[in-house]
Amino acid sequence: QVQLVESGGGLVQPGGSLRLSCAASGSIFSPNTMGWYRQAPGKQRELVAIMSSAGNTNYADSVKDRFTISRDNAKNTVDLQMNRLKPEDTAVYYCRLVIGNGMGYWGKGTLVTVSS
Repeated sequence: QVQLVESGGGLVQPGGSLRLSCAASGSIFSPNTMGWYRQAPGKQRELVAIMSSAGNTNYADSVKDRFTISRDNAKNTVDLQMNRLKPEDTAVYYCRLVIGNGMGYWGKGTLVTVSS
């Protein structure tokens, strides 16, 4: 059984920074992709940033040059450094793991609120 646990959400002022972390446990095989999605109130869940175990990344256009994804394959962790946050970044952020055979897992989410 795979579990994903997120941490690091909270309230931050516009222009500020937050770092999200996600730790995966259980039977995790490579290759895989770990990353972050978000869902704002009244909107669909969307990709924020993902990173493969080989190091390939994909970012949403709206976060490029502001957010940076990183991961530690040995520890099965993935982080998201979020800089220059905007009110429109407010959402529940979900960690996602997809294993090479197509099995996907979600964390429970962590709330990020960007407000003055």
